[in-house]
Amino acid sequence: MTAARQSEMQDKRVLADLFVKQSASQSCDPVEVPDNPWVQVREMPTGCWTSFLRDNKAEVHILNLPFTPANSKIFSLNMTTAKPMNLILTTPDVSYAAYYINTGVNIYVNNDSTITLFGDNSANVYKEDFPTEIDELIKWATHKFGGVTSFTTVRNPKTIYSTGREGTKLGSSDCTLENEDPSLKHFMEFETIPSASSFKSCSFQHQIPGDDTELHIINIPENASIRYVSVHVDTEKTISVFLRGPQGTTWSFHNPRHTKFGSNNEILLTSFTHRQPPSVTLNSDSAEDVQKKALDHFKVNTFTSYTEIRLESSMVSLVLGKKENLSVTEKVEGADVPITTSAPHQMPLLMQLYTSPDYRSPLDPSTKVQSDKRIYAEISGHTLGEILLTIKVISCFVRSKGSCPMVKEMPFIPEACSLKVCPNSTRVSFSLDQLHELSSTTWDLECSVKLCYSEKCGDGGRVKRNLEVTQPYMPPPTPPCFDFGLPAVLGIAFGGFLIGVLLIGALWFIKIKTGYPTGLDMSSTAANLTGCPCSVTKRQPVSTNPSPSENSSANASIGSTQSTPTSSMA
Repeated sequence: MTAARQSEMQDKRVLADLFVKQSASQSCDPVEVPDNPWVQVREMPTGCWTSFLRDNKAEVHILNLPFTPANSKIFSLNMTTAKPMNLILTTPDVSYAAYYINTGVNIYVNNDSTITLFGDNSANVYKEDFPTEIDELIKWATHKFGGVTSFTTVRNPKTIYSTGREGTKLGSSDCTLENEDPSLKHFMEFETIPSASSFKSCSFQHQIPGDDTELHIINIPENASIRYVSVHVDTEKTISVFLRGPQGTTWSFHNPRHTKFGSNNEILLTSFTHRQPPSVTLNSDSAEDVQKKALDHFKVNTFTSYTEIRLESSMVSLVLGKKENLSVTEKVEGADVPITTSAPHQMPLLMQLYTSPDYRSPLDPSTKVQSDKRIYAEISGHTLGEILLTIKVISCFVRSKGSCPMVKEMPFIPEACSLKVCPNSTRVSFSLDQLHELSSTTWDLECSVKLCYSEKCGDGGRVKRNLEVTQPYMPPPTPPCFDFGLPAVLGIAFGGFLIGVLLIGALWFIKIKTGYPTGLDMSSTAANLTGCPCSVTKRQPVSTNPSPSENSSANASIGSTQSTPTSSMA
């Protein structure tokens, strides 16, 4: 081996050792963030879920919506696919909501409600004098409607929408409050905005090339009150999770697929009713110590994310899985640089569909549109001041309803609309041709938008609307109709006449050849044809010597015949 080759290999070993040493000491300092793209955490507040259903098959749901002071108090409520329900909204904070409902949904708010609602179905919004204290509110709803199907607390809601499934649960019909995970209620989905003080997080933009395994480190500091964490894994990737919490903390995994664990606490696998004892010993809650312990435990040189959770609740729900395109992310150039995210305050958005390009015929959410038609959409926002914003549609897609949802991108064409006619709004149109011949008829039409002021734009979030599609009626093919003109009619008549003449001639020829002598005259024919004119009577031979009686009678007859004119003349 040449000296140059040996020197090159030695240099590679030195660089590799340096990389390993640098990676082994890799750490990041967490900072407060309002959201985390890899870990979503919700409190497990008190609530209930029952089997109650009114006599008219309507459900009764109560949503308690508290907000933290630093967060945006704007949310979207989409109930276009919901079953018939009476929905009671209560919150102690001033908030704003854009709502979308079908005709079977009734919304109830307090007479002194601090919620400002924006929507088209104002006839389905009722104001009632009901209590705001939770227990008393449940009693009031039970007295008014006969019972309560569910009570759910959603802190800092961003989006609440119905999945279209029934909202009842097998079991008792009585609403008994207990700690619950709101994400388990399959009839609604919630997207929330965690408060900035709830999270400290940091992450690394680049990992070792060729290593697709993610390592997420979650730390609950000693001074936090959390003691029970319900964990859901929402990714198909193989991930490693290092969980650190105060003594007595339990991490409960509901679907631990493709997951490797490491923790100083007990891990409960609910699917197998198996308890895994602590695998490491770690008393320190400092970010550097926890990160180093995680790297040593999994024998790796880098990690994907580090998260500290500081919620006041003693029970929380945690979802592992990276979210995509939910907020504007500030990307920092360079390798191994911590990334933080911040979500802008977004205003409520409304999407109204129309059937004509003049935007004068609104489309009801329950009305079916034929797939060979074009629909027109107006996306508008309600600002909280007099600032004029420009809404830009980035992309749109449709998602079918059902157990196997299908997603299809929806190309759109911007429709012209002046700023005077469309303040804080924009117009686009869609062709439904690509939904032709698809089995699904119920879709969610969703668009991502940006909000722009002057030349600066930020993420405006997403706006969703229910869309009912039906296939156009195809009448069965009609048999061809032949159009006969006057020449054709005359030709047919003349042809019929000739056929008739020929038939009569043929019959006359047959009659002559088969039944009549040549000397037959008309009188004898008339005398000897009886019954049907076409029948022939056989001729009897005529005697040439008449009898005396015949002659005498004949003479008498002739004489009387001849004397009649004579007597009459006389």
